[in-house]
Amino acid sequence: MKTKIFCDIADFKTIKKFNKKKIVQGFTTNPSLMRLAGAKDYKNYSLKILQICDKKPISFEVFADNSKDMEKQALQINSWGKNVYVKIPVTTSRGIFTGKIIKKLSNKKIKLNITAVYSFNQVKNIFNCLNKNSKSIISIFAGRMSDKGIDPLPIFKKSIYLTKNYKNIKILWASTREAYNYVQAKQINCDIITMPPKIIEKIYNFGSSSKSLTLKTVKGFLSDSKKSKFKIHL
Repeated sequence: MKTKIFCDIADFKTIKKFNKKKIVQGFTTNPSLMRLAGAKDYKNYSLKILQICDKKPISFEVFADNSKDMEKQALQINSWGKNVYVKIPVTTSRGIFTGKIIKKLSNKKIKLNITAVYSFNQVKNIFNCLNKNSKSIISIFAGRMSDKGIDPLPIFKKSIYLTKNYKNIKILWASTREAYNYVQAKQINCDIITMPPKIIEKIYNFGSSSKSLTLKTVKGFLSDSKKSKFKIHL
């Protein structure tokens, strides 16, 4: 099985660039990335993105913090395009599990991306709420877990095993920190990994020999020392 690469970005120009690249098979956004990209009107900015990204899957997240408003926003976001996945956080800001709204939207065959997942227990609860005939993504935040000293691999392995017989439910490696995470995701047969553009660019350099890496590193140090005109008087 091939692990698909999604680009985690909301910047319009960057999406336009990576939408042309075969290596990128989809996109993920969130309210923080939208803000960073300078979006002022959430809907209009999203529709502008969809004018160029009209085939590859792309996730847009609700930003309501209660089930009633989440549903309203989800229905609107879903109407923006056939390739749109609606991102729903696994809990509200008060820690309330969003299972009821996940189940309701999934039963309406709305494509969902359940986000901010950090435990296998959360994955199981989400899984039990999903309509298995509706396309869904479960996004596990590997990088942020690693930042806190938690090994994300056991959770991924259990989650992938749980969902392996359900072709419509995909596990996504989120908050990618380094290019090697792609290798890790492939090794455990993770369906999708989403990563920022800078890390995607690094994948093009996979396969470099240790000799070439050493020479590139040493030349870089030498070049910077010359630019700085460093001297040690002997």
